[in-house]
Amino acid sequence: MRKNRMEDKMAHILTFVLLTFAVFCLGGCAGKNPAPEAQQEETPERLQIGMSFDSFVIERWLRDRDLFVMTAQELGADVNVQVANGDAQEQISQIRYFIKKGVDVIVIIAVDGEELSPVIAEAKREGIRVVCYDRLISKADTDLYISFDNEMVGALMAEAMKEALPDGGNIFAIYGSPADNNVPVVQKGFLDGIEGSGLNIVYSAYCDNWLAELAFDAVEEGLSTTPRNLAGVMCGNDDLASQAFRALAENRLAGKVVLVGQDAELSACQRIVEGTQYMTVYKSVETLAKRAAEFACAVGYEKMSDEGRIAQPEIPEAVGGFQEELAGLDTISDGRYDVPYYSIEPVAVTRDNIDQEIIASGFHTEEEVYLNVNRETEQER
Repeated sequence: MRKNRMEDKMAHILTFVLLTFAVFCLGGCAGKNPAPEAQQEETPERLQIGMSFDSFVIERWLRDRDLFVMTAQELGADVNVQVANGDAQEQISQIRYFIKKGVDVIVIIAVDGEELSPVIAEAKREGIRVVCYDRLISKADTDLYISFDNEMVGALMAEAMKEALPDGGNIFAIYGSPADNNVPVVQKGFLDGIEGSGLNIVYSAYCDNWLAELAFDAVEEGLSTTPRNLAGVMCGNDDLASQAFRALAENRLAGKVVLVGQDAELSACQRIVEGTQYMTVYKSVETLAKRAAEFACAVGYEKMSDEGRIAQPEIPEAVGGFQEELAGLDTISDGRYDVPYYSIEPVAVTRDNIDQEIIASGFHTEEEVYLNVNRETEQER
């Protein structure tokens, strides 16, 4: 019995020694042969873009978002999209969130171009690049402003009004949000364009936060407080024009009053072929979104390169061309600083050229535009 206990004890000691030796050998092997993970090369750091939208109330903004994100991703960037729902304070919070996350670029469709200046200064102190998308931010010294020629937008509306009303007449002007920097620019183009034409603005209003319902109220108020011989209504965009049309229809004036807008929304294009809206200003959202993404990546990769976070060979080849183009841009004053400015020309669309400009470009399909119209009858017209 005693012998068996001794044998068991010796067996335990031998097992312990063997296990200790095995662990020592394995440890030595591990030191000489690094794990496969340690041998893998680190992947290049990705460009980070934060994008804050005013809202998605206007139809086109969803298209802008999708095209921007797709283009930026193709150039190796990650995009974090936020929407402020028309609240300037919420947008400020979103920008501060992007600052805290340490993104490389912030792209902003501003709710209020005046209120954002201080928070933009915070972003710039952290070395973050800032792009104004479609709407200029005042006194902020941003890295780029990209938009359409908004004064030309107003001028095209004026030309359409004059063409449809060569003898002049009383008109309403229903403008967009007074906090939107583009609104006074469009207004200037329109007022300059109708000067001396015999077109008289007998009622005007602004629609805070671009709320379309306010356009309905404005037309109703204008009709109740001014002479009834209304000849035309200019609307800041097609969303407002939809509500202006509703008010005109309820007063049996739809199709009798010249209605103009901008953005080439589907409902506006349908009204144009139906004869209840005279024109819209088509702005190539595809061009704006893609160019904005390209320029945002250009300034973002430049920042990463300057900070030594990415090597030149890791930057997509196309970005170099965008950086050169950005360096050669004209500037526009934001009220204090001269900001690089990329401008895109808009196009006036009426029933005469809607097939070429809207359908042939793929912006809307023929079936969508002519949904409520007999196409054969329209072609015979």
